[in-house]
Amino acid sequence: MTGDWRTDRIGSALRGENPAVLRRLDAGFAVIGDVQFLPGYSVLLVDDPRVERLSDLPKDKRLAFLSDMDLLGEAVERAVRRTDAAFRRVNLEILGNADGFLHAHVWPRFAWEPADVVRMPVWFHPRRNWFDEEYALGPRHDPLRKAIGDELDRLRSAS
Repeated sequence: MTGDWRTDRIGSALRGENPAVLRRLDAGFAVIGDVQFLPGYSVLLVDDPRVERLSDLPKDKRLAFLSDMDLLGEAVERAVRRTDAAFRRVNLEILGNADGFLHAHVWPRFAWEPADVVRMPVWFHPRRNWFDEEYALGPRHDPLRKAIGDELDRLRSAS
């Protein structure tokens, strides 16, 4: 995936031009991650590019964002658990050190990860994983995208 949408991820999502968007949620957009060295990696983007941190949101919107993060985490867990028996858990992170807008990372974790990083934060994985074409999001991830999107729909309809 290439294009200008990466320089304005939220604006392009609002305009319907961000191809990584899985679903529009209450306080943001569920998107599949640009890299998939941990298959199912997803991100929740806030729906206002001016929002830099969770505390910038009014309380009701803050709670909606956290609820969306929980929803996306559960959808990733359900979808990935069905596709990989080595699935262990989901890590949820709000960091904000590299991108200047509020977003939350949803990282599935697996028993097959290298022993030196399996119990560490995902950022301990080799740096090349973020840039290696082998892990770049592409058409081969369409079944996983669909599975996560379907789980989001199921979870939202059940609530």
